[in-house]
Amino acid sequence: MNTLDRAVARQFLINILLLLVILFSFVVVVDVSLNLQRFVNQAERLAAQRGETLEGARRFLSAALLVVDLWWPRLLQLFNYLIGFVLVGAMGFTVSQMVRNRELVAMMASGVSLYRVARPLLLVGVGVLGVQVLNQELVMPQIAPLVARSNTQAGDRTLAEFPVQLAPDGSGRLWQAASFDPVAGRLSDVNIWERDNAGRAQRRISATHATFIDGRWVFEGGRVRNLRIEAGGPRDAQSVASITSDLDPTALVAQRYRTYATNLSWRQIREVLASPKVKPELAEQLTRVGWGRLSQIICTFLTLVVSIPFFLTREPLNPVIQSLKCAPVAVGSLLGATLAIMQPIPGLPVELAAFIPVLTLLPVAIAMGTSIKT
Repeated sequence: MNTLDRAVARQFLINILLLLVILFSFVVVVDVSLNLQRFVNQAERLAAQRGETLEGARRFLSAALLVVDLWWPRLLQLFNYLIGFVLVGAMGFTVSQMVRNRELVAMMASGVSLYRVARPLLLVGVGVLGVQVLNQELVMPQIAPLVARSNTQAGDRTLAEFPVQLAPDGSGRLWQAASFDPVAGRLSDVNIWERDNAGRAQRRISATHATFIDGRWVFEGGRVRNLRIEAGGPRDAQSVASITSDLDPTALVAQRYRTYATNLSWRQIREVLASPKVKPELAEQLTRVGWGRLSQIICTFLTLVVSIPFFLTREPLNPVIQSLKCAPVAVGSLLGATLAIMQPIPGLPVELAAFIPVLTLLPVAIAMGTSIKT
């Protein structure tokens, strides 16, 4: 990479960082302005648990620390959602700055092709998308419980306990529990109904506690009772030690917090799909999430290729007008790809349907990329 490449890449990276800082600051400020009292109340509650009293500036300093604690994992997740828009916006700013400073004119006067100018933009785009992949696959699975916290849970390092309301598993059972501890993987006051193909309850398993150990739910005080005489077997309650179910702690948390499932790594998704008892609906959803990530990354890169010719031109054009022309194309491509990836297409396997946006954007990117006059 020569001096020209380094100069363009450096300016592109600076604009990317500036846009991320501006967007992140805007989102955090809006949330804090709407929920400041909740953060203050949470700070006072945590201080009371430690036997302390917050007064004056210390009260608001503790609330500010809770804001940081709550939002740093959320911002990493927001990075994955916004990076496509940021890349296109930063590219527009970078090229507009080169036009305003007559740098693009000097490059073309020295015989530098516009395709040569676009190369560092695309290389930086690939590098940033690589950071997104690392963030999604390595970082987000580790901090998924922190992302799923609400404003009233700021400062807590784990997810709070929650009740389980008739959650189905892959074997057709319905699970109900008074509370579930995501950290210990432990259910309390458990009731499980086993059903026939018509959905009628056949047996009920109850236990004071159930803990997930080595792929099985191990019961404390587990009892099973037949609910239908024609089902056969004894009517009196019998003891039961454990059962196997694909409804593990990860699945329970994913059902409770929808954002948790999207933060699973591809390795974790494959582990869930490897279960022979996984429900077809869940398997299809996770398969779409996994392959959709790859499709989304490719679509983001293709959108960057489509957007570059709006700004990288021989003639100096008004950047505001070019931005207005580029905005619907870029936003439509990114949002359209996201919506199309998550929508099932009848008759097509999930693995192929996820790449329909790529096949749609690819010829557009080729046409736009080769339309640059240099």
